[in-house]
Amino acid sequence: MIKLIASDLDGTLLKEGTQDLNPNFFDMIRELKKRGILFTAASGRRLYNLRILFAPVKDDICYIAENGSLCICDGKVISKGLIDRDLGLRIFSAVKEYGGCHCVLSCEFACYTDSKDSAFIEHVQNVLRYDLKVVDDLAQVTEPFLKIAICDFRGTEDIQPYFQERFAKEIKVVTSGYAWIDFIAPNANKGTALADLAAHLGIKPEECMAFGDQYNDTEMLQFAGTSYAMSDGAPGISDYATDVTDSVEDVLRDLL
Repeated sequence: MIKLIASDLDGTLLKEGTQDLNPNFFDMIRELKKRGILFTAASGRRLYNLRILFAPVKDDICYIAENGSLCICDGKVISKGLIDRDLGLRIFSAVKEYGGCHCVLSCEFACYTDSKDSAFIEHVQNVLRYDLKVVDDLAQVTEPFLKIAICDFRGTEDIQPYFQERFAKEIKVVTSGYAWIDFIAPNANKGTALADLAAHLGIKPEECMAFGDQYNDTEMLQFAGTSYAMSDGAPGISDYATDVTDSVEDVLRDLL
């Protein structure tokens, strides 16, 4: 019996760049909970943003934020992953050397950018609805680093191999939607966060279901006993899942 469901957002629940969930999905979450099935939003996004997206049911679900670097259940931190500060500073320097892209540093209580591009800042604050603070230099931030994300509105085709070549031996570098790549803290990903959450709740892997479309979802898809890759997801992502679907809602409707 399925007891815990985790779903990615961008490209999975949120299609074609949409920034709001179908209101009917909240009713589905409520019905799942009535039947003893807990829903978890699992995303590269910040907890702040996820609680806005899921506002009607924000206290009825769990959260895997920052690609697994922060896992929250009943308002409590279940697990957390941190990036070494020296490594983070070297990533910031590489972003400046590369040029033409924008960096966001996520910490637990705020996120920061030193980009001066007004269109990017507007996108993060008003489209993504992040609690973004603009600083002169990211190296000035003293809080522990949860995740580093780089945005290139032209796509990730060029920036991903560049940053992977420089940092893949030290940290996982993954795509997170069309325009973003994420640097994920060592030993932190959506799969480890889902495993920590399941253990906290006393739920077995075979009682978990997961949905995803990108390579930042692979560990989560592999952990869950039942997992679905999106049919329009990244090439090869279906190799990590037990099945493929066009729609999360359709699968959950069948489950109910």
